[in-house]
Amino acid sequence: MDQIHFSHTQKCMQNVFACMLNCCEGHILLLLDSSGSIANYEFSRLLHFVTELLRPFSLGRGHVRVGLLQVGTNPNLEFGLDVHSNQKGLQKALRSVSQLQGDTNTEAALRVAQQLLTETDENVPKILLWLTDGVQPGDVDKPMSELKAQGVSVLAVSTVHGNYQVLQRAVTPPLESHLYSVDIDNMDIITEDLREAIIKIIRAERLRVVHLTSHSAVLQWRPVLSADNGHYELSYESRWKTDTETRRILPGDSSWVELTKLQPETTYTAALRPESNQRLFNTLSVNFTTLPDVLSPTVVSVSDSGPRQIRVSWGPLQLARVQRYTVEYGAIPSGHVHTVTLPNQQNSTLLLGLEPGTLYLVTVSALHVNGKERAMSVRACTQEALPALADLQLTTVERQEVKVTWKAHQEGLKGYWLSSHSSSSKPFIASAYLPPTSRSTRLTRLAPSSRVCVSPVYGWGRGDGLCCTAERHTRWLS
Repeated sequence: MDQIHFSHTQKCMQNVFACMLNCCEGHILLLLDSSGSIANYEFSRLLHFVTELLRPFSLGRGHVRVGLLQVGTNPNLEFGLDVHSNQKGLQKALRSVSQLQGDTNTEAALRVAQQLLTETDENVPKILLWLTDGVQPGDVDKPMSELKAQGVSVLAVSTVHGNYQVLQRAVTPPLESHLYSVDIDNMDIITEDLREAIIKIIRAERLRVVHLTSHSAVLQWRPVLSADNGHYELSYESRWKTDTETRRILPGDSSWVELTKLQPETTYTAALRPESNQRLFNTLSVNFTTLPDVLSPTVVSVSDSGPRQIRVSWGPLQLARVQRYTVEYGAIPSGHVHTVTLPNQQNSTLLLGLEPGTLYLVTVSALHVNGKERAMSVRACTQEALPALADLQLTTVERQEVKVTWKAHQEGLKGYWLSSHSSSSKPFIASAYLPPTSRSTRLTRLAPSSRVCVSPVYGWGRGDGLCCTAERHTRWLS
């Protein structure tokens, strides 16, 4: 079993970004010996080692968070756990670290480390990775024991054979994977083993609920399998066992699943067991309670208000649960109530033929397939009606020509009807239709004191217009 697992790990290391970027969640605090006992060359090699060690991990909240604390005469927090959320920033920061020199005051640095790793509400694995030359580390037994008692895993890398007994007491078992003593020029030989030890500690084996409704839940987990090396067995049931247990087999490359047809306001227990012939995995579980039942409509709104129309919209659409919608509307306080019945796939309608400047009560009700009805009402006011036409003017342009201009305040007109009436000894009536884009026209040989009228044309006929009398100009007479 161990040999097979090692081969799989080697395979992952060949494509480390694909295998491990999304595998882990936890805090890693680097405790780096930056004192004068470390040569400049050794210090740069330690930084290079750390850079390669951490390169594959995905960083940030919900993933791996890395901090760097330097050991010198006084501890120096190079950067905290919340600073870097991507590899580019972390790699740049590691390359720019300067050595402190001075004494090896590891005790003072450990007091800072204790604050950083334990004063947090996040329930994630925490690692202190101590990188030292092993020379005169000081009295570290007590602070290391306190860290371990608070759940922090301590790992150590020593570049020379210093006080090995102190290092043994400091690290968290097992020693064979948590304590390394290696020559500074051969540190790359322990990179994979140390990274694997870190992964075992911070591998995020959690089943989480990432979306919840009254009838469904979406579960998510970090992948530990692939499509060709296993599958997941999922089971879930209500806590009070009101439903039979449901079981599903999911592909090995799955990382989420949606549970449907759940009961509202019901507590469920879900369990996910990774199955592989290469290694054993823990079964993940989670409890969740579905939300209270939601019956449409839960929201009703109005828009596109005009003098004679209002659009009413509602939601959410529940095609499988609603048979039809009914919209009732009437003027407040005692107007006639109109009713419109709509199919279940429609979530808005335009109410036409309303009175301008009037307050309406609009009620949307849904008939559900279980026989229940739910209704919601809103009040909406139509806009005040502006006159379709305004500012009709007659302006003399030339000797026997008058320009007729007007302004329009309504959209959707079909056009304009222009007429002129002569009251002279020879009565005369002329009329013409003008397109809806017109705002002016010219009349020639208009008789004195003629009355010119412009009326809006609607789909149902002509509306009220404006009239103006031409001034008397005797020179127009022929």
